[in-house]
Parts: sequence; C-alpha cells; structure tokens
Amino acid sequence: MEEIKIYNDGEEETREIVRIKANLINILVYAMKKAFFFTTEDTSLKSGDKVIVETTRGLELGEVISSCEEKEILSSDEFPKFVKIATQQDLFAYDVLKKKGEEAIKQTQEEARKLNLDMTIISADYTIDASKIIICYLSETRVDFRELLKNLASIFHSRIELRQIGTRDKAKMIGGIGICGLKLCCSTFLNEFDGISITMAKNQMLALNIPKLSGHCGKLICCLKFENEAYLDAQKDLPRVGLRVRYNDEVYKITSMNVITRMIRLETKENVINVPYDEIKDKVLPKDYAANQQALAQKKKKEQLQEENTASNNIKVEEPIKEEVSSQALDNQNNRRNNFKRRNNNHQGKKQNEKN
Repeated sequence: MEEIKIYNDGEEETREIVRIKANLINILVYAMKKAFFFTTEDTSLKSGDKVIVETTRGLELGEVISSCEEKEILSSDEFPKFVKIATQQDLFAYDVLKKKGEEAIKQTQEEARKLNLDMTIISADYTIDASKIIICYLSETRVDFRELLKNLASIFHSRIELRQIGTRDKAKMIGGIGICGLKLCCSTFLNEFDGISITMAKNQMLALNIPKLSGHCGKLICCLKFENEAYLDAQKDLPRVGLRVRYNDEVYKITSMNVITRMIRLETKENVINVPYDEIKDKVLPKDYAANQQALAQKKKKEQLQEENTASNNIKVEEPIKEEVSSQALDNQNNRRNNFKRRNNNHQGKKQNEKN
C-alpha cells in the first residue's frame, strides 16, 4: 500500500494507492519481434515454452524468454494477459499462416501497382486465429489506400490493417549484419528508436563521412547513441579543439585528439606533433589567447596605416595652374566667326547673280 499527498485549495488531502501482487512473465511475440511482460496464473511456465498471448493486434504466438516472477502492480489491466500454452495444432496453424502471409505480400504489391500507389509492401502477418491480417508498407508520402482496401477485402476475406512504417522499422523487420559483424541492434534488443544526430559523431571525433556512419536503414547508426555518453564523460577534463598550447617554447593549436588514448594533435604552420595530454595539461593557454593575438595584430596594422597617412599628408602637391581666358581672346574669336559668315554670304550672293 502506498500513500500520495494532494493539495487542494491549500488543504492537504491524502489518498491511498493499493498495489496488488501478480505473476509477470517475459514473452517474445514472434510477429512483432518484441518482448513484453504478461500476467499469468500458470507459474510452471519456463524459458522456451511456446504460448498464445493477447496483444493489441490480436492473438499471437510467442515464446517465453524468462521465468515467472511475482511483482506488485497497480491493477490487473496494467499488463496484457497470457492466454494458454500453444498446442501442436497452434504451431501448425502458425506455419500455414506464415506462408499465406508471404503470398499476401506479393498480392498486395500487385494490387498497389495496378492502382499506381507509391508504396512498398514489407510484411503481411496473420493473427493466430486468422481473423486479421496486418500489412506493413514503406512510403515517403501519405498514401490514399481506400480503394486498395476494397480490393484486398475481396481477396483475403478477413479484417485488414495497413500500417505505414519508416526505414528503421524496415531494417528491424528484415534484419542483417552490421559493420561490427554482429546482428543489427534494432532486430535483436532495441524496442524503441531514439533520436540520433551528427553532433554525437562530432563528440566522438569521427570523420563526418555520412555513408560510413549510416546503417542498413540509411539513417545514422545506433552505435553513436550508445557510446555518446561515455565519450562526453571522457572529454570533461580534456581541452577543446581550437585552443592554443605553449609547448617547447612554441605556440601550437589543438586540431584533434584521441579520447580513448588521450593523445593530443598539435599543429603550427611548420610542424605537426602528437603528445600525451598529461604533458600539456598545465600548458594550455586561455580561451581568449587567439582573440587577443588577433586584436593586437589588428591594432598594429591600424597604427601602421595611420603612420602612412600622416607621412602622405606632409608632402605638398603643387596644383596645376589653370590658364585664364581673357576677354580679348573671346572678342577675337567672335570677330573671326562673324568674318567667316560675311564671306560666306558674299560668295552665295555672287553665285545667285551669275545665275540671273
């Protein structure tokens, strides 16, 4: 029994939460490829037993992967229920329905092609009582499959559920071998997918080569998420990339580091060296060292420009003397223009007289 305190309008109200004991057993559901806890009254179940359980999709075949344990839960509806131990008839029905599911994938893909629907059928699973078929498909866009459902209903004669999944879900269903040589994490123990960003690769000092950092699903590999926290803890006492270090009477820049071996890569324009962090941990310069050096260089350059401007201002440049046009020169120009007009008029007058 558990107590919880609730405050209403400044008054304290105490409520009691009563927990009940139940037998919980961990079962791997074959069709969903996930393990869930179920409540059961049969405490004789052991690892490896084939059982029928009730899931959100319906009745499914599963396998016990851990022995029964007594736990305290809030209510009997908190966990799904174990139904019964699978019989030989149930196992035979499962094999038959599995083959029918493989045929259903081909039939559904053919019907989708006839309707020009952009979707790839990944799986088709029947429930153990064949009352329902769950079809999973992959598509980058939203698909209007109402017409497809009508066509499939006349073929399968059972309830049909179409589910759109992502590329990571596809990799989980199909499985494969990762770059480490082991089975994909998503198809073995991962039940939920966490967000993975390129920042995690940067934290681990990995080369940002997206094809090499991508898994079978085309997304960033889940390993980046697993190891990110460990790398962040290891980097807490290490200097940041980009800081300066005074080593052997010379200022170096930290360009990279190996977090595991704690080797630091130092570079200058002429030299590149790798040294252990313990040798330089007391020689790291302040964060504003580079900014201060840049500010000093800019100040020096500014002073040089001011000196050059001052020197140029002290040199006197003689301006060219503009020739002034006198009024007499203007009068002479006007007289020449008038004389030219007068001669031209006289010449035209002589030509007119000759014609006459």
